[in-house]
Amino acid sequence: MHAIRATPRHARAIEATADLLNRLKIDAMFVGSVARSAYLGSEVEHGAIDVLTLMNGPQKNQVAMMGSNRGFRVEREELAATEELDLVPMNFVDPDGDVRVHVLLATNALYGRMFGNAVETNLGERALKVPGAEDVALLLAVTGDEDSVRMLTMLPDFNRHRYNQRLVSIGLGRMVVAE
Repeated sequence: MHAIRATPRHARAIEATADLLNRLKIDAMFVGSVARSAYLGSEVEHGAIDVLTLMNGPQKNQVAMMGSNRGFRVEREELAATEELDLVPMNFVDPDGDVRVHVLLATNALYGRMFGNAVETNLGERALKVPGAEDVALLLAVTGDEDSVRMLTMLPDFNRHRYNQRLVSIGLGRMVVAE
């Protein structure tokens, strides 16, 4: 596992997001490019910051309200449009350019299981959670990032059997990798 590497602008967005969710006592783990950085050593330098959270519906409003007071821009119309998606879309306002942040609610058993297998890494001095390697590979497989999936499956501690079981359990048996 690597420490998360990010451009200064993205590092500030990750830090601010972690701080916001921590202040609200919301359990969270970073997915997407942040998790990819933790496992593959890549730098988070573009795109959105995606974070999966364990929170209930009313807490969505708290995230939006407190976020708008802590350096994030929250568009009410966007928030209303994503109501059924269990998503809080925000923009971290930074002098070097805004960074999109997606706060996703863990609303199904797959996401819940990911929290049980989360691991800790860090960005500078801040400890952050990311999904286990097999779960990161699953998320990247669904997005079509075959190169990153291949690199993850080659990690010495990667559990191909566990990964394949998860693929089959969610109906993606066609993506199973050789053990």
